[in-house]
Amino acid sequence: MMNNMRIEVKQNMCDTSQCKEEFVELKDVFAVKLKRRRSVGQQKGGTLLGITIFVCMNKGQNKFKEHAIHLSNLSEDHCNIWFKHLKDILNGFPNRPKSLKVIVNPHSHKKEAKQIYDEQVAPLFKLADIKTDITITEYQGHAFSVLKECELQEFDGVVCVGGDGTASEVVHGVLLRAQMDAGRDTDSNFTPVRAPLPLGIIPAGSTNVIAFSVHGIKHPVTAAMHIIMGHHQAVDACTFHSHNGLLRFGFSAMFGFGGRTLALAEKHRWMPPNQRRDFAIIKTLTNLNMQGHFLNVSIMAIPCLCSVAPRGLAPNTRLDNGSMVLTAVRNTSRADFIKHLKRYGNLKNQFNFPFVELYTVQEVKIRSRTKSGWAEDTYEENADFHSHHSSVISLEGSCPWNIDGDLMDEASEVHIKVHPQLITLYGGIFEECDDSTVKCSCL
Repeated sequence: MMNNMRIEVKQNMCDTSQCKEEFVELKDVFAVKLKRRRSVGQQKGGTLLGITIFVCMNKGQNKFKEHAIHLSNLSEDHCNIWFKHLKDILNGFPNRPKSLKVIVNPHSHKKEAKQIYDEQVAPLFKLADIKTDITITEYQGHAFSVLKECELQEFDGVVCVGGDGTASEVVHGVLLRAQMDAGRDTDSNFTPVRAPLPLGIIPAGSTNVIAFSVHGIKHPVTAAMHIIMGHHQAVDACTFHSHNGLLRFGFSAMFGFGGRTLALAEKHRWMPPNQRRDFAIIKTLTNLNMQGHFLNVSIMAIPCLCSVAPRGLAPNTRLDNGSMVLTAVRNTSRADFIKHLKRYGNLKNQFNFPFVELYTVQEVKIRSRTKSGWAEDTYEENADFHSHHSSVISLEGSCPWNIDGDLMDEASEVHIKVHPQLITLYGGIFEECDDSTVKCSCL
């Protein structure tokens, strides 16, 4: 009923004899305030001028922004009646949060996360009358510790402000807390319970793959508006086990070239983010080992969009389709491998190479072997990857790997399993990227 209600607004054009009629859907309104004229330094009272309603506007290309509409009326009685009525309507939208646990990583990217939250996000939460309890993290793992101990039932959602490392830590913390509260054992055969609270991700890092995949854009205000409006998106998540013990909850993993590139970039965090990324890619390509059968293996349950891959590292999957895409890049020449990498930056099919194989799976086991290089042990020989449900990939030698961009300790075997719609993120359906190319200076 409320979704069908709207406010009719008449706005004067340049010619005062003409009026332009516009309609504002109440489902797009997120705040209402009494508008008063106040003297400098005056905090309360003042001459009543009318009511201001604040609307969430879709600016196109997946970008959301707030817009204020001023309704003039000098009557205290009329304004108070309409103010109360509109507030009652706004409070009736079920998914909109009233209280949020906010976790900010002040060290993300160029240490901009706190500034981004304070200047771009916090004012919107205040405008929407959302109460917040804020934790500024002080060390790696701090967010995880907070989520294990705090009274989450007091909140309507959890929000993290940072990059992929922060988001990954908070996702793991929220999901692990759900298992603890449900009394679930986390061995390799367990079926996890869904996270009870939705999670909002404000992008403020050097890479923002998770936020980009959910919002279709790296834009803190857009992420904040999705949270305020209560836009929910069910998202698949994975469990990563080693030797029957749970390592992490997450969305993606990379072995081989992707893992080595990240490991090298982590050693040079003193560089600016873009320079660090380009250096790591070029250096890893220079040292590319052509021995063994695989150059890179990635497993992704979400599209993994980012600025250098606008269609995603795994465009063949979706946020909630209950499967993962296994991409195996076989041994090839450095020149052909670079052609494959460059395709991620445009709309050409980056998998249309004879040395690239795709499989849709629900489970994957990655095993390491003692020989140097890479090799394949066993996996189903079927060209139709849509029919695949599980695979076993054997890799030779030690190999850096990561979960959602977070480096992990080497393990002799990793068991990865997708769990459909295990977590709810604040976000919505977004427009597909139509850019013809995205330039990457390193390639």
